[in-house]
Amino acid sequence: MGRVTERRRVIRIRDGAVSTRPDTLVAEEPLEIRLNGKPLAITMRTPGDDFALAAGFLVSEGVLGRADELANIVYCAGATQDGSNTYNVVDVTLAPGVPVPDITLERNVYTTSSCGLCGKASLDAVRTTARWPLADGLEDAGGSAVRIEPETLSVLPDRLRAAQRVFDRTGGLHAAALFSPDGELLDLREDVGRHNAVDKLVGRALQQGLLPLSGSVLMVSGRASFELAQKAVMAGIPVLAAVSAPSSLAVDLAAETGLTLVGFLRGTSMNVYAGEQRLALRTAVGGA
Repeated sequence: MGRVTERRRVIRIRDGAVSTRPDTLVAEEPLEIRLNGKPLAITMRTPGDDFALAAGFLVSEGVLGRADELANIVYCAGATQDGSNTYNVVDVTLAPGVPVPDITLERNVYTTSSCGLCGKASLDAVRTTARWPLADGLEDAGGSAVRIEPETLSVLPDRLRAAQRVFDRTGGLHAAALFSPDGELLDLREDVGRHNAVDKLVGRALQQGLLPLSGSVLMVSGRASFELAQKAVMAGIPVLAAVSAPSSLAVDLAAETGLTLVGFLRGTSMNVYAGEQRLALRTAVGGA
């Protein structure tokens, strides 16, 4: 399998002084996901946790929801003309009886590390296909009542950053982490694409039989885009927090589905865009 990091020669300029040195870069390679032998999607990702990434992607697509619906995931041998295995093609086999979605040229998805599933899904599609709808109140899928203190949210970015091992070597990776409502780090994945990092988290949870993640908080580096909100909803995650801004469509989706969406989470400051009922706010919320 490909390495997470690679070394490249760079010219370094510091205060006018020029030198050459090796630099550590995050690896980026394509991963083709096949479903029952048929091409489904290609994503640019950091190698590692590829099986979890594929499984998580299929959760966000509404194909998988339980571990027993997944029969097998393998790397495809002979993926190149000379028959070698690039470890850049995986084939997911569904368990007998699990419906296979219609795979056509129009249905095939190309995702990139910057945009994820751009323009593919809609608010109605996510709301109607989610296996574990998020309730408007505190009770979520599985009957768990998630309640989180703003003070707990405020420490999550630092805990996320402290656990990013590859970022320390490259400075070029996004991260996604699952926390308990009291701030305990449950799992963390890194990838060149933040949507891939979330898929790796969700896929690992599927493989471990932990879906829905109704008692978890999803924390992501960077912004909260529509596809990240979509992935949270499809995995039954009730709270999504990001260190940067959400998109307008992410806010719309959160409001439509009951997702708690927090942006600009930096220290004790944060913006709550939807689902404030899950936050233990000590003052009344009012105003336009």
